[in-house]
Amino acid sequence: MNAARNFILLGNPVKQSLSPLMHNAALKAMGIAESYSAFCVQNLSDAIRGMRGMNIRGASVTIPFKVAVMEYLDVVDKDALAAGSVNTIINNNGRLTGNNTDWQGVILTLKDAMPIKGKTFVIIGAGGTARAAVYGIMKEGGFPIIVNRTVEKGKILSVRFGCAFYPFSEIGKIKADCLINTTPVGMYPHKDKSPVQKEALKGYKYVMDVIYNPLKTKLLKDAEQQGCQILSGLDMFVHQGALQIFLWTGKKAPCELMKKIVRERLSHLE
Repeated sequence: MNAARNFILLGNPVKQSLSPLMHNAALKAMGIAESYSAFCVQNLSDAIRGMRGMNIRGASVTIPFKVAVMEYLDVVDKDALAAGSVNTIINNNGRLTGNNTDWQGVILTLKDAMPIKGKTFVIIGAGGTARAAVYGIMKEGGFPIIVNRTVEKGKILSVRFGCAFYPFSEIGKIKADCLINTTPVGMYPHKDKSPVQKEALKGYKYVMDVIYNPLKTKLLKDAEQQGCQILSGLDMFVHQGALQIFLWTGKKAPCELMKKIVRERLSHLE
C-alpha cells in the first residue's frame, strides 16, 4: 500500500468499482486535500496490518471481506456487530474501528419509495450486504425473508436474525412486498445475468438491486416489464458512501454531486 492513500477501498476485485471516482469528487468538493484509492487485497491480514502503520485515515470494505475483516479490528460498533458485517473502517492512530453504513444505505433507499414497517422483504443472498439489509429492515420494523442458493448459508443467517428462510426454488411463490438482490449476479461486465427468472417477479410491488453498475440491471429491466416499481443500487451506493465520509471527516458529503458523477460515468459505459 502507498502511504499517499489517505482513504482506501479494500476488496477483490476492485477494478470495476466507482468508489474512487465518487469519493474523490466528494472530498475535492468538500475542500479536503486527501485521496481515495482502490486496493486489490490478496491477503486481508497483511492489508489490515499495513493500514495500521500507514497514513490511512479510513477504509471502505467490499466483497468478499465484509464479514472476514471483523476479526482483525480492535472495535466493532454496535450496529455493525448486530448486522454481522463491516463496510467502513476508521483508523485512529493505529486503533481500527469497524462500522456499517450499508444498512443505512438500504433503509434510506427504501424509505424514498415505500414504507418499511409491517412490510415483507425477500432478501436474495447471505453475504455481508444481505446481513446489513436484514438488520436494517428488522430495525425499522419490517419482516425479512432470506433466499439463498446455498441452503446452509441461508439457514445460518435466518437463525442468526430469527427470520424466515426459503430455498431459491420457492422465490416465485413467496408473498412479499419487495424483493432485494444483494448478490453480484448481473454486475458489470455480466450485464445479461439476473438472479431471478422474470416470471418469478410478478408478485412483487417493489424490486431493488444493490448493484449500481449497470444503472439498470437485467433484474430491474425484467421487474419493470412485470409492472414492479424498481429501485436502483445507485442511491444505496451514494448513501453508504456519504455516510462513510461523514464517519471519517465529521463533515456532510455532497450526495447530489456524488450521484451526478457516478451517473455520468455509467451513462458513458452503457
